[in-house]
Amino acid sequence: MVSRKWLANDMMYQIAVVGTGYVGLVAAVCFAEIGHHVTCLDVDGDKINLCKSGIAPFFEPGLQELLARGLEQGRLFFTTDVNQAYRDAAAIFIGVGTPEQPDGSADLSSIAKVARQIAENVKQDCLVIVKSTVPVGTNDKVEQFVRDFKKNGIRIEVASNPEFLAQGSAVHDTLQAARIVIGTSSRWAEDLLTDIYKPFGLPIVSVSRRSAEMIKYAANSFLALKISYMNDIANLCELVDADILDVAKGMSYDDRIGAKHLNAGIGYGGSCFPKDTKALEFLAKQHGYNLRTVKAAIDVNRDQKTILIRKASSRLITFSGLQIAALGLTFKPGTDDFRESAAIDNISFLLHEGAEVFAYDPVGTPNFQKLFPQGRHEAGNITYVTQPRDALKNAHACFIFTEWQQIKEITPQDYRQLMHTPLVFDGRNILSIKEMAKAQVEYYSIGRQRKG
Repeated sequence: MVSRKWLANDMMYQIAVVGTGYVGLVAAVCFAEIGHHVTCLDVDGDKINLCKSGIAPFFEPGLQELLARGLEQGRLFFTTDVNQAYRDAAAIFIGVGTPEQPDGSADLSSIAKVARQIAENVKQDCLVIVKSTVPVGTNDKVEQFVRDFKKNGIRIEVASNPEFLAQGSAVHDTLQAARIVIGTSSRWAEDLLTDIYKPFGLPIVSVSRRSAEMIKYAANSFLALKISYMNDIANLCELVDADILDVAKGMSYDDRIGAKHLNAGIGYGGSCFPKDTKALEFLAKQHGYNLRTVKAAIDVNRDQKTILIRKASSRLITFSGLQIAALGLTFKPGTDDFRESAAIDNISFLLHEGAEVFAYDPVGTPNFQKLFPQGRHEAGNITYVTQPRDALKNAHACFIFTEWQQIKEITPQDYRQLMHTPLVFDGRNILSIKEMAKAQVEYYSIGRQRKG
């Protein structure tokens, strides 16, 4: 019989969440928010101590407030002790990383480590739920792995429950999800996981474990396809003198297409789309299939990231000795995550070419500095500033990599007045061509008519 924590609502459970990264911590605070008792387990003692003190280890809107409330209400706990985490858990959610390996496959070593740990330490019937993004068939292997190492004659089953949160809106995406996907292989597991999610009051899509795993990859790859398609069309728009903003607006009224993910720019980044598209392509190759559409999305995105540098190289004879403003370092607004951000490739190139880079980001600078510490790199130098306009002072060119609101608020007149040479390369199409021309700023964007 599965243990249950009886609270005012009889659908509340004792839950353990392994991993306090984006997937694990967001899930944990949201489970606590709707009433479950949640214990978070992580091997990183520093992260656990931060969480215990009510400080989120990464930036995510709304996360800090939910973390503090869960602690205050006594429904959220943090530990590095395996026994404490698993002791009364009816369900254990795995939210550890599955990073991309050099060949594009997912590294499942952390999943395997946690699976064995669970098998050797759990002393009561429980359901193990894999929230991490894993290749199709991984849950089957995890369940077999648990059985191989299980020491007690107890019932442990494995279920798939992929997350569909987006960084910058992860809390909202969890509490107000369009759907919750669960993949199970027994009625017992399906009923328990449905019970856990019932207080959310959201649609539940119940499928097999392998279908649930594929839904995650298929959904993310489709969105990546959509972004790369619009970037491809934007590049063609420039050649035929059409405007991608007009094209996107016309497309957005078609219900079959939808209005989201139609913004052209310098490509997608982050911890999901790049990794998941490559993992799906790798899976297809393993089965002797060429997933041509997904490969095209990967190729387009790779080339799109440096399109601003190519535009600037056509305009400038050299970057050496030039002062360059770099606005936005994270892969998107609302997060401090810079993984696969366009800023990485572009700033790396600028530093190699001898530019003096002045970089601004409202929340991403501490993380970005881990990759590019302030100071000299190769032939160039990078300096971090705390205000976007400080990056523009005396700059010979400006690159916009992320559409933060603080960057959107810079006026065409600011570019004209602050920069040595008012030359702007906008990778997110946030500025008006007409207004920039009126302010006498030389302006380049993605897929738009130069005449405005």
